[in-house]
Amino acid sequence: MKKLLETLYVTTPDSYLFCRNENIGVKIGGEEKASVPAVMLDGIVCFGEMTVSTPLIGFCAEHGITLTFLSSNGRFYSRICGPVSGNVLLRKKQYQALDDDDFRMKFVQNLLVGKLLNEKNVLMRAARTQDAAKAESLRAACQSISQYAAQLETCAGVDQMRGIEGAAAKCYFAHFDDMIPPQCPFQFVERSRRPPRNEVNAVLSFMYTLQTRDIQAALETVGLDPAAGWLHTLRPGRPSLALDLLEEFRAPLCDRLALSLFNKRQLTDKDFEYDSLAVMLNERGRKTVLSAWRDRKQEEITHPYLGEKIQVGLIAYVQAMMLARVLRGDLDCYPPFVCRETQRHQGGRGD
Repeated sequence: MKKLLETLYVTTPDSYLFCRNENIGVKIGGEEKASVPAVMLDGIVCFGEMTVSTPLIGFCAEHGITLTFLSSNGRFYSRICGPVSGNVLLRKKQYQALDDDDFRMKFVQNLLVGKLLNEKNVLMRAARTQDAAKAESLRAACQSISQYAAQLETCAGVDQMRGIEGAAAKCYFAHFDDMIPPQCPFQFVERSRRPPRNEVNAVLSFMYTLQTRDIQAALETVGLDPAAGWLHTLRPGRPSLALDLLEEFRAPLCDRLALSLFNKRQLTDKDFEYDSLAVMLNERGRKTVLSAWRDRKQEEITHPYLGEKIQVGLIAYVQAMMLARVLRGDLDCYPPFVCRETQRHQGGRGD
């Protein structure tokens, strides 16, 4: 199993990153603030305006450390990595599968069923801790999402599946505020992005960006092309396959962590910046979310399909590895990541 390495997140504006004796250093205002052994890292994520030395770029490319540049609010700018390590034969099978309607139908169906079961799981967990009225509302939403999941199994095409997934997402997010306690000063209201219009949406969008970056890295690690997917429309510059796999991770990995941060009052209005159009995490807020994100990735779970204990940060790698096995013909179908509490609804192994 792949070893989970760390990601270095640099959030302070005007930082300067450099390498020295196989260590990654960070200077702020000419003063060295941090030094991390490169052997511990598989990625560096830079938020906002900062400077990266040319030797560091070359060092990272040579040692398989990915450099990702985001805006201060988490919007993706660019990603620098070394030579593609993918198996050309595996990528050939991936590209051939893009025109395979049967493969696309089966993959998208399994993926979206997994997503809906994970949404249901998040609602079920919240129902156990809410008052009677909210718990009843959440359980009713669970029943609706179960019905949508059943409908996915009889769809005639991917467009129809997208419609059902959209209806299920509308139902799920309509009950998101029921999972946030009334004493919390923030409310979800509705899903908004580009830009997010409130604090809850700002945190969700930020976490989805982080998870997408991890998925892209995992796909490239196993030799797959992150741009060639089946659910999201292919478009230049869009990591369609990474966005495909993100769907199964949103609820159990991102939404649950966001809810935990708000429910525990770990975020306040001092963690956000506001303008007339958007609400964004500020530097303090990003550090709070990133700290919780790193801690969560170190936790261990029993993978529902493999039955083995793995760190949460390796889930994306395991799912990418299993997709590669499907394309090679070692597995009959893609087994999505489904939380343990809803695992009983998932089909058996494909091998």
